Amino acid sequence: MLLNVGLRTDIVTHYSKWLIQRFREGFVYSRNPLFPHRIASYELSPERIDAVLFCSKNYMPILADLHEISYRYRTLFHYTVNGYGRDIEPNTPALSDTLAALKSLSALVGREKVFWRYDPILLNGAYTAAWHGETFENLAEKIAPYVRGCIVNFAEASMPLRERIRDFIPTDKTQEVAILAALGAVGQKYGLPIRICGRGERPTAAGIERKACVLLDDIAAANGCQFQNIAHRGNKRDCSCIESRDVGTYDSCSSMCRYCNANRNESLVKENAARHDPASPLLIGSVGDDDVFIPANQDSYLVQSGKQLSLFDVS
Repeated sequence: MLLNVGLRTDIVTHYSKWLIQRFREGFVYSRNPLFPHRIASYELSPERIDAVLFCSKNYMPILADLHEISYRYRTLFHYTVNGYGRDIEPNTPALSDTLAALKSLSALVGREKVFWRYDPILLNGAYTAAWHGETFENLAEKIAPYVRGCIVNFAEASMPLRERIRDFIPTDKTQEVAILAALGAVGQKYGLPIRICGRGERPTAAGIERKACVLLDDIAAANGCQFQNIAHRGNKRDCSCIESRDVGTYDSCSSMCRYCNANRNESLVKENAARHDPASPLLIGSVGDDDVFIPANQDSYLVQSGKQLSLFDVS
């Protein structure tokens, strides 16, 4: 099983002490977002977790304790650095602090385990195609030596995003190809492999590879292990990543980035954050009388001698 700690909320930034405690105690609970009274319990032993997948905009809160996880478990890290101002990312650290933390993370776990995410690419009156080209090059020059590659993607024109960013400009294929061409040239200049996530309909350009954000091959290469030939079914619609189990909770990320679809509104985020108990096995709240525990699937994707593969597992 792959454990994900960054899909539904930024656990590393806002709940890192809770995460470290869960690993110390060896288990974690996760509510089903569609059926909130159903709780999955996961055993957090190296024997039951194939790898831990991280994604965050700020690794500073966990750096001092990260070795407790990174020394015992296979890991892969995504670090989101976009360069937007407070109008888009109101609660992210200063860029200088972010870059310092990225360098520290790379030194601690090794650059082969770290991917830079320049995601999402959004356009409005302030953030134009030209702005992205200039900003991406400035960041790439500083970040390329410390990461294995870069993942880019475009903002989805969702209703919440349109409400929060009134002058948001949806991109068409022609605009996206032009932006990707500029980014691809920067990647080639700095020896930075770049990929765009998504299935076949995503555009691409020279220097940009169409490839999922998280592949078993990425984890295997970074950690020196071997996985079965498992179909990558994704974590959401139109996703081609390897499936993982997330232990976060929607509407709980206090970063409050304007483009984020994991938060519905600021009031709900504040309410959930206030219900966080660092001692609880659940990220938000505690187990109630109406809750039911559902057996969790922790099947391994690793190559193991004597394991019979199902035809449905083979891609």
